[in-house]
Amino acid sequence: MTMMAIDEFKSRLLKYRQLTFRTTAGLRIHTPDEALDFVNERGFVFFWPIKGIQFPSLWAANAGDRNVASDHDDPGHITWDWKDSLLGKKLWYYGRILKRKNAMASLEAFPYFYALTPNYGEYEVDYLTQYQQGLLTAESKAIYEALLFNGPMDTITLRKTSRMTSETSTNRFQRALDQLQVEMKILPVGISEAGAWKYSFLYDIVPRHFPWIETRAGEISESEARAYLLTRYLISLGAEETSHIRSMFRWSEKDLQRAINRILEQKTLAFTQTSLDGKPILALNDLL
Repeated sequence: MTMMAIDEFKSRLLKYRQLTFRTTAGLRIHTPDEALDFVNERGFVFFWPIKGIQFPSLWAANAGDRNVASDHDDPGHITWDWKDSLLGKKLWYYGRILKRKNAMASLEAFPYFYALTPNYGEYEVDYLTQYQQGLLTAESKAIYEALLFNGPMDTITLRKTSRMTSETSTNRFQRALDQLQVEMKILPVGISEAGAWKYSFLYDIVPRHFPWIETRAGEISESEARAYLLTRYLISLGAEETSHIRSMFRWSEKDLQRAINRILEQKTLAFTQTSLDGKPILALNDLL
């Protein structure tokens, strides 16, 4: 592209993202119902914007394109209340599905994420295979079994039940909790007033909270899942460097190319593989 063409493309891309991110004043969301519509429209969004990453977030769709305020009285923090009020309502999936950060996925997109996890069998026994293969830590196993055998628990009770209440076990407990969320084994399903701050997540096992997920995700191949997620991603962003796409989803270059090929074969999205500033990108044809 010529310099003029590049400038025009970047201008179109900025306007496109203002629409899909809902950062322009007339498109902002103001209610929990509008938040749900936004997530369903995009497929998946971050809860809060992540530094260095261009992607829709619930915060920006309400508060505009600005940093998350440290002032808890900032009007943008109403999104925190929306998130808490919808936990356990089974209207979306909330968890660490992107970049190990909290995000929301629509119930349509949720199975495509789950199809790419190491959760292949029945949740009551599948984790044991991973543990025996050295793919699940002892701490993650302890937390998972605490929930499996006792039902949903708040974080404080979960630490006690999994025998990780000492100060020296704090980091190990948090790392295990993170691993289980990233692998979509557990998720927050409510808020408890447990603990000194009177605020603690309640956790449950994903397939127990969503009993249909194992069957639905089992019908989706890895190739189909990646093609779906890449399609939704490009529709939200308009264009992106391929390296950023791989980083977002933690895919190999081969996995990404397979997803690209599947979309091109199915002709479900009109986009082009090109370059910008010397870097390979994928861009919607309407923006080029």
